Amino acid sequence: MLNTDNPEIQFAVHAVRQACSLVKQVQAEMVSPALTKDDRSPVTVADFAAQALVGYLLDENFPDDPMVGEEDSTVLQGSEERLTLERITGFVSGYAADASPERVCQWIDRGSAETAPRFWTLDPIDGTKGFLRGDQYAVALALIEEGQVQVGVLGCPNLDSIALVAAARGQGAWAGSLDGTLDLGRLSVSRCADPPQARLLRSFESGHTNVSQVDHFAEALGVQAQPIRMDSQAKYALLAAGQGEIYLRLLSPQRRGYREKIWDQAAGSLVIEEAGGRVTDLDGNALDFTRGRTLADNRGICATNGYLHQAALEALRDIRA
Repeated sequence: MLNTDNPEIQFAVHAVRQACSLVKQVQAEMVSPALTKDDRSPVTVADFAAQALVGYLLDENFPDDPMVGEEDSTVLQGSEERLTLERITGFVSGYAADASPERVCQWIDRGSAETAPRFWTLDPIDGTKGFLRGDQYAVALALIEEGQVQVGVLGCPNLDSIALVAAARGQGAWAGSLDGTLDLGRLSVSRCADPPQARLLRSFESGHTNVSQVDHFAEALGVQAQPIRMDSQAKYALLAAGQGEIYLRLLSPQRRGYREKIWDQAAGSLVIEEAGGRVTDLDGNALDFTRGRTLADNRGICATNGYLHQAALEALRDIRA
């Protein structure tokens, strides 16, 4: 059972719940059908506000712990972004009474820390296009100690059945609601070991992955099941819940040198492992969280239910041959 009396687990669950509440508020007030395709202001406000809120909560609970996050406040401090910063401050003030533009920038910049023997890593909104569409996105927070993810929490506001997933090393992965307790039970990966029946969890977006190569992978593995398309680390939550078998992050032809950011993978990787699955890079190597803000020594991601992992790695070798 997850030790919910543990201060780090309590903090991570509370911080993700609060951040999800905030970004849902931003979405409700700023995202409308009339929003133009290029208007990213709502996700900008939500991203920065969520990181500021988690930075504030970290100050209150673990003031000496560094945080490695996606955002920093530099872009907000110019005169042309004054209105954006005021909007961010307005949302954060609903959760932190002493919020001011200066304090908000300081809380955001908690995420500019370097990695350390113990640190937190945050993706305030993973799946920005999903957020803007009113579809799937996730808030992801993880604690890393000595290169190992110890606590990982995913908040997925639009995944009604598993809107909150929390995992701690050696304690399993557990599901709950965003406004209740972790009362929906322990998560367990699918036991499917038949490649043709494997359900691939695929992204809508193609920016960081190789879409055609995913198709070739499915062919090499002999997959016949229909894929599940979804934005963000919400895919990790579904895989952990047994609602899919394989998730890949292949290298985009335009970004061969791209390396995954640690905040994109830390929480989700622990959730999968604690649900009984397996996560490696495309070569079968363990993810190395000791190399700074990126997984510098890893190429892409292969996450599976474990039963299909070796077959997936062999199919990956086949398509690279």
